[in-house]
Amino acid sequence: MKISSSIPKHILPVIVFSQFAGTSLWFAGNAVVPDLIEELNLLEMFVGFITMAVQSGFIIGTLVFAVLSVADRFSPVKVFLVCSVLGALANVLTIYSSNFTEVMFARLFTGFFLAGIYPVGMKIASDWHKEGLGKALGYLVGALVLGTAFPHFLKYLGGDLPWRFVIAGTSVLSVIGGLMLFFSVADGPYRVRRSSFKPSMFFTLFKNSNFRSAAFGYFGHMWELYTFWAFIPTLLAFYVLSNQDFMINISLWSSIIIGIGGISCAIGGYISLKKGSKFVSKISLLISGLCSVLIPFLFNAPVWVFLGLLLIWGIFVIPDSPQFSTLVAQSTDSSYIATGLTIVNSIGFAITIVSIQLVNLIWAHFQDPLVFLVIFVGPLCGLFAISRYKVS
Repeated sequence: MKISSSIPKHILPVIVFSQFAGTSLWFAGNAVVPDLIEELNLLEMFVGFITMAVQSGFIIGTLVFAVLSVADRFSPVKVFLVCSVLGALANVLTIYSSNFTEVMFARLFTGFFLAGIYPVGMKIASDWHKEGLGKALGYLVGALVLGTAFPHFLKYLGGDLPWRFVIAGTSVLSVIGGLMLFFSVADGPYRVRRSSFKPSMFFTLFKNSNFRSAAFGYFGHMWELYTFWAFIPTLLAFYVLSNQDFMINISLWSSIIIGIGGISCAIGGYISLKKGSKFVSKISLLISGLCSVLIPFLFNAPVWVFLGLLLIWGIFVIPDSPQFSTLVAQSTDSSYIATGLTIVNSIGFAITIVSIQLVNLIWAHFQDPLVFLVIFVGPLCGLFAISRYKVS
């Protein structure tokens, strides 16, 4: 990536690594769900609840950080460090949880402090990049993807080690990322005080047709994204159950299927420079939507066909995320970009809770792959919405 000569070359790589390290906390609980279910005698549908707890914490955190203008009033680099450490400590609480309620609170607080990692990391990048921000955000969302996949990979590397290894490992990584950023990256030269969060702007923003199109496109994307990520281990486990002749390392393949999206995010950022963010978003939604329609009918297909489709889905389920953020920002008054992004992100993550819980409840009742057709609703609605976005 070409970086302006005025920007030290280490800046973006450090921000990307720190983002990856901090967001590894996100799915740390999901990677050890089978162990938690067995040790704490929980229901199989626990996977939906543990994901819901993190998402809820993140929503609360983003709203609190926005209302208090935390990243504007204080150094974003320092905010990132504090949240990386506190998020790691909250993550460690999972190890000492002895029941369902305690695990839920541990994941809730982890999600809360992620609000000072993921969005703040993007702010730090924007404070350093006046031009080429779309590419930078592509790398940062890619880092989020790799961070999401990493706990599953750590679970695979740990082999027969206790599940606590995954929780401890991601917590240590988060602290390292926060310290690395703090000691090697200063607040950016383009840092300016943003407008304060104004909930009253909600209705004003949605009067803009392009803002509505970008926002609802993002909502459709979010309906699909985290539900897919959360249920990848379930999809793989059900395939193994349906095909006793095939053995799949669920942790390894979960990390690969999720992590491959990090590469496509970066590539999507480059493509958007030539084709536009709308083009990348539409292609991503179209192909990922087709994957969600096909997957329920492939549980008896050869393993290479099944895994191949999951890999394609993993590639196309995420590149539209930074592009939707770009479109939202471009269709918002410059004085209220922070407010617009906060509102859209908060609603988007709230939608993930609905989607995850809906699939979780139906799956627990029917145990039928056709349940996953529910995911298709997101790409379908998102594609319809973003098609109405008018490129100037």
